[in-house]
Amino acid sequence: MSNAKERKHAKKMRNQPTNVTLFSGFVADRGVKHHNGGGKPFRAQRLDPSSGISRQRQTKMTHYSPPEPDGNEQSSSKVMFKKKGGWKAGSEGTSQEIPKYITASTFAQARAAEISAMLKAVTQKSSNSLVFQTLPRHMRRRAMSHNVKRLPRRLQEIAQKEAEKAVHQKKEHSKNKCHKARRCHINRMLEFNRRQKKNIWLETHIWHAKRFHMVRKWGYCLGERPTAKSHRACYRAMTNRCLLQDLSYYCCLELKGKEEEILKALSPMCSTDTGLTFAAVHCLSGKRQGSLILYRANKYPQDMLGPVTFLWKPEGTPGDTPESRQLWIWLHPALKQDILEEIKAVCQCTEPVKSTVCIPDPLLTPSQEKSQTKLPDEKTDKKRKRKDDGENAKPIKKFIGDGTRDSHQPCSWISSTTDIIISDLTMEINRFRLIGPLSHSILTEALKAASVHTEGEDTEKTPHHWWIEACKNPDSVSLHHKQESFFELLGGITSPAEIPAGTILGLTVGDPRINLPQKRSRVLPNPEKCQDNEKVRQLLLEGVPVECTHSFIWNQAICKSVTENKISDQDLNRKRSELLVPGSQLVLGPHESKIPLLLIQQPGRVAGDDRQGWGSGWDVLLPKGWGMAFWIPLIYRGARVGGLKEAVVHSQYKRSPYIPGDFPDCSAGILFAEEQAKNLLEKYKRRPPAKRPNYVKLGTLAPFCYPWEQLTRDWESRVQAQEESSAASSPSGGESDLRGAWVPCAPKPEKTRPVSDEVGTSLHDSCEPEGVMDTECPAQAGTEWGSGQDATGSLLCVLRRRPSLKQLSAWCGPGPGDSRAARRASGRGQQELTPEACRPIVARFPRALVWVSLSLLGKGSPEPHTMICVPAKEDLLQLSQDPLYCGPQEPKHSDPFKSKIRKQKEKKKTEKRQEHGWAVSEGLTARDPAAGPPAPTQGLWPGPLPEVTSHCSRVLLGFVTQGDFSMAVGRGEALGFVSVTGLLDTLSSQPAAERGLVLLRPPASLQYRFARVAIEV
Repeated sequence: MSNAKERKHAKKMRNQPTNVTLFSGFVADRGVKHHNGGGKPFRAQRLDPSSGISRQRQTKMTHYSPPEPDGNEQSSSKVMFKKKGGWKAGSEGTSQEIPKYITASTFAQARAAEISAMLKAVTQKSSNSLVFQTLPRHMRRRAMSHNVKRLPRRLQEIAQKEAEKAVHQKKEHSKNKCHKARRCHINRMLEFNRRQKKNIWLETHIWHAKRFHMVRKWGYCLGERPTAKSHRACYRAMTNRCLLQDLSYYCCLELKGKEEEILKALSPMCSTDTGLTFAAVHCLSGKRQGSLILYRANKYPQDMLGPVTFLWKPEGTPGDTPESRQLWIWLHPALKQDILEEIKAVCQCTEPVKSTVCIPDPLLTPSQEKSQTKLPDEKTDKKRKRKDDGENAKPIKKFIGDGTRDSHQPCSWISSTTDIIISDLTMEINRFRLIGPLSHSILTEALKAASVHTEGEDTEKTPHHWWIEACKNPDSVSLHHKQESFFELLGGITSPAEIPAGTILGLTVGDPRINLPQKRSRVLPNPEKCQDNEKVRQLLLEGVPVECTHSFIWNQAICKSVTENKISDQDLNRKRSELLVPGSQLVLGPHESKIPLLLIQQPGRVAGDDRQGWGSGWDVLLPKGWGMAFWIPLIYRGARVGGLKEAVVHSQYKRSPYIPGDFPDCSAGILFAEEQAKNLLEKYKRRPPAKRPNYVKLGTLAPFCYPWEQLTRDWESRVQAQEESSAASSPSGGESDLRGAWVPCAPKPEKTRPVSDEVGTSLHDSCEPEGVMDTECPAQAGTEWGSGQDATGSLLCVLRRRPSLKQLSAWCGPGPGDSRAARRASGRGQQELTPEACRPIVARFPRALVWVSLSLLGKGSPEPHTMICVPAKEDLLQLSQDPLYCGPQEPKHSDPFKSKIRKQKEKKKTEKRQEHGWAVSEGLTARDPAAGPPAPTQGLWPGPLPEVTSHCSRVLLGFVTQGDFSMAVGRGEALGFVSVTGLLDTLSSQPAAERGLVLLRPPASLQYRFARVAIEV
């Protein structure tokens, strides 16, 4: 019998009782004898020691010995074999004779055991399937699962017993709940609070979760990108219509105190070299929003904390003392902890204010939820009357704190020396951003100014007492009408870019849910609203007057009252249903909510000469609890919603750094780069070696991260070596090359070696020696320098000094001739590219990076981690001869680590096999393979990185951090950082007509492509 037939036979016999031995058709049946009469054969009872026949019967059977048959009988007798194709006779062996007598009682007992085993095998199911599932497929019907009479009659009784079991009983549902309500949690608020334990939700989270891919970042659950394919649609919205984003996860820090004390405390954290500070005139009056870069106190240009925007409360606000000022600092949540600690240190605010400790409501366990939400009636399907008061009253929705602060930590601190109070207002104010030319048209259509309260209206039951008190003051009413007139003027302006950058407008509006249209519509600018040309001219030239920037949102008590007294959607819909004319305007009168707002103009693209004002729009600040009430009306007026991915695209098209990925000299940027490198490495390892690029052969040292520290250090050493070689070649002091005329301000090579070793401790010293191969991605070594950066006093920084940036921007611009470029530089008040002009920049910033924008000359789409290289002289010569020349190719590198990695893997497998064998023989458990060092990754550079600048045929200058095909210009564009020393060295060696040309090469390609570098200020 073959193995397959044996397995089939064993499968057939697995459910048979042990005391029954059935005949197998695959062996010779020696117990069958045919008589001459041609009758049916009689099968003698087999005597199997393992059968259930008693020992007595076996003994009696053994006493009987059949007589020896003669030769004729032996020759005529045939043994039947069951083979494929039927019964066939054979001459092998002889048949057993029938016993002459048997014991009736023993025989009956054996047959009874066989019958009972047979009945048990028939009645007992051999699988977990139901009765109707045992039928052949052509006999099955869908109704058999719930209708027993659809089954054959022989199976109906068994199916009826199965249906009576508790497992198959249908659950009794509540009759007073619909299907959707039965699926929901009993107490939805408690369930949502439980799910926000680790990552806080925004007020628009439920809306986003149904339409966006959600990610967990910075302590929040945010929408990354829409589920629909909308990349081009979002770009068209930013360019021609309006894109809406929820920026409520941004953090707000409030400083209260004397103006002189606040400015004195914050002045060491900023520098006038980078632009305006907190003391800017337009910003200090509260008329404009300002932006700046914060550093640790007196640490400029190192130890950058991050970019922030700030708002001053306007002076002369009713109820405020002239000396007390209020400042809001808005920042990214990844930067919050470092900036907050530094501000507390410079303001000397160490004493927490006990009355403002933010302790949110505790999250209940499931058992506590059940005990609180248990209904008083035993039967849940019994209809009960709705009670609007007492214990069954609907609880008010509670608001949890933000995800960047511990719930038991204070959110306000005071200084005993400076009397400055610092408060953390994160998640206390919602912030929506509208991008596009139709943003202010949508705002004017969705929001209406609040109606002024009159004396004759009933005010006994209205909860908005603060608005009634404000309307009693004629100056406040006049200011409100003036703000309303300026707000209406926005509806007729073509684009927000026409208004001065950072303009602030305060406003108090009514409930936007009342004016919600029946269907989504698209709003267009209305020129009829701009009839007053004098006011429009004043608005476009000077912006909004200072007095119109006043808003009640600065008062936390009013914001709390507005949040608590908000009319619920349920009550609003019930009042709509009570209207005599369905669909008519709902008038609430004095009971309508009044919401204070703050509108802030976002300037969009301000650097460069092309697409000025692209991406401009408005930011809307409103109290918490009103997020969805404003979100839906804005969408119904034609705004398209974007997520984090659209925010990256917006910053890329504006050619501005994205927070925090494009800030490599800040701790948040370093952590972001490490996390990104880790994710890319895991994604790379998931693919087999044959289905992923071999970066060693492609000459890519850091495919997943940016070794900025090593790049700047290599360029510093490279320029020093060039200066020494040029000095040795011309001992008389003559300068043979422009590059040898200036020397970076850095210590001599004998003294720089220990410094560089300290700076790159995690890059070189922390790596294994060259004989031992590193098992992680080689690019990981380039990101580890950030962990010890502060401790070692790294010189790495990003050049943000505006005069130096303007000088570099003028030098990067090419011209048809050297004379024209010189005239353009002198016309802008800039110096020509000379050694004397380069020396101060390199002396002050020896290891600095500079933010550049790159535009491809031909085809190609850059991507992050693309290498920016210096073109050779033959590359520029060939490009001048052939304008369609795409670029050179990198020669393919060899992979010396492939055989070593393969031998290590084989050695590790052999050791693992031997250890497993020893453990089995000795009865011990095998050692965990993960306990040892991880295996090296094939295709990545192991161990410490060599010199990154000269590893390939073209000298490395920097890396691309953002890059893609630009739909605005119809070709590839990229943003990134290059070494300042390397950029000056490259520009000085290029002719004026070809100055600013570089080469771009993606990490998984050998093809270089020409691009033009520019520095936009």
